[in-house]
Amino acid sequence: MKNSDVAKVFQDIADLLELKGENPFKIRAYQKVVRSIEHLPVEVEQLVAEDNLKEVPGVGEAITNKITELVTTGHLGYYEKLKAEFPEGISTLLDVPGIGPKTAMLLSSELGITSADELEKAIIEDKVASLFRMGDKTAENILRQIQALRKKDQRIPIGEALPVVDEILTRLRYLPGVKNLTPAGSLRRFRETLGDIDLMGTADDAREIMRTFVNLPQVKEVLVSGTTKASVVVPGGLQVDLRIVEHDAFGSLLQYFTGSKQHNINLRERTHRQGLKLSEYGITNLATEELEKFATEEAFYERLGLEFIPPELREGQQEIERAEQGTIPRLIELSDIKGDLHVHTDWSDGHDTIEAMALAAKALGYQYLAITDHSGGRGIAHGLDAERLRRQISEIEQLNQKISGIHIFSGIEVDIRADGSLDMPGELLAELDIVIAAVHSSLNQSQEQMTRRIIGAIENPNVDVLAHPTCRLLPDREPIAVDMEAVFRAAAKTNTMLEINGMPTRLDLKDIHAYRARDLGIKLVINTDAHRTEHLEFMRFGVGVARRGWCQTQDILNTKPLKEITTYLKSRG
Repeated sequence: MKNSDVAKVFQDIADLLELKGENPFKIRAYQKVVRSIEHLPVEVEQLVAEDNLKEVPGVGEAITNKITELVTTGHLGYYEKLKAEFPEGISTLLDVPGIGPKTAMLLSSELGITSADELEKAIIEDKVASLFRMGDKTAENILRQIQALRKKDQRIPIGEALPVVDEILTRLRYLPGVKNLTPAGSLRRFRETLGDIDLMGTADDAREIMRTFVNLPQVKEVLVSGTTKASVVVPGGLQVDLRIVEHDAFGSLLQYFTGSKQHNINLRERTHRQGLKLSEYGITNLATEELEKFATEEAFYERLGLEFIPPELREGQQEIERAEQGTIPRLIELSDIKGDLHVHTDWSDGHDTIEAMALAAKALGYQYLAITDHSGGRGIAHGLDAERLRRQISEIEQLNQKISGIHIFSGIEVDIRADGSLDMPGELLAELDIVIAAVHSSLNQSQEQMTRRIIGAIENPNVDVLAHPTCRLLPDREPIAVDMEAVFRAAAKTNTMLEINGMPTRLDLKDIHAYRARDLGIKLVINTDAHRTEHLEFMRFGVGVARRGWCQTQDILNTKPLKEITTYLKSRG
């Protein structure tokens, strides 16, 4: 079973226990297990086989037994027994955002609804709105959530969504009186795929902003158009919601709509114990019913006695506890990057010359750039053989004399063959400033074969970096079968760097793997894998992944200035 399958079972258990009115602490224990499993850098099956489940946060002996039973047999008796206590299909209803336990039970007991399709039909036939405490507005909201749920399998990669959002924000920010306009939700947390987009802002005249928003050229359909909120559909079927509030309430709104569901649950529980209630409007004192508004998120978190939590960390893990202790790290920022160590040129499958790439990198303020065209084994990439690589090295030496303000490193992206050997003579690789190794073929090898193949490359003394380690392509290609924990151990032992590939279709390493590698002290690099000058801008995607992985500047090699990175690379040789 995949980790997502195991997590889904335990989320269902938490929901069903809430339906039963069980002890809240017991429910939260299961919810914590769900988040821990979702963020594991290794498969649960592996932890079961190695008897290491108890190392997972929130997993004690009882949960260990349940996970082991589920993974080894495909069934969990406790879960099946719990489901039998409720009407058929109740778990399906709980999967619909906005439907809590009480509403699910009401829909099931009063209307006999057991599926989202049945619920949709009942709403259209006006059967739901007539139920006690439901009404037309609630029914309409549920209908929209059902439709959004159906689109979840068609989630849009952040690389496709972010340019659309950038264009919308650029147009709106020029309007007079607009302030604080920014994305919220999963985009602001830099999730790799998105279901929809939330935009937040403040304005002197909200009506004018809304009129402009719904009439943007990107808008294909207007779903809702009000004075302070509007929802539209843009190309690709992406839904974009815009909310405008008063300037002094922006911090509360942004915080409310940025955090993940679990982050917000954890925060609400903590503040409730303080006698406070959170909402998109601010913080309410439960004793006096006084509402405090906050213009900034920093002030909002400070009022709760917490250090500011960067958006990328708001996933319901350890961020609130760390904020209480004042130990939230200073995460890496795009401005910390000093160079790109993985780019391609027209010597292989790139579009632009080495000089053009170097000048574009210089324009970004970089101190260095590594040219890493493909090796010859990749026929489709017009890769370099030994003779062409030597000619390229010579050209790079000449360009370093010609271009001031940036240093060009000679390198290569050498193919890791199916048997684990490298597609270039070792003596030639030793002449290069940097060698990046990557898998591009025979992607269907077994986990044992692939792991052995990649570790063989990591252990090669000429290899400095393992590129895009899981070979996934968003949203079309699943990751290869590889034991990442074994890869991490090998990289740590050999001091080999692992890459966070900023190409929007890769984002590989992903966030939980970056976190694990950082935790083990493995040095990471953030590269763009650029194939043309404009691809150098993809660095922001890699930085976003690194921030979700709790990475700081000391974790990322290419935050080092030219002198330090040159020394580091020479020391590896």
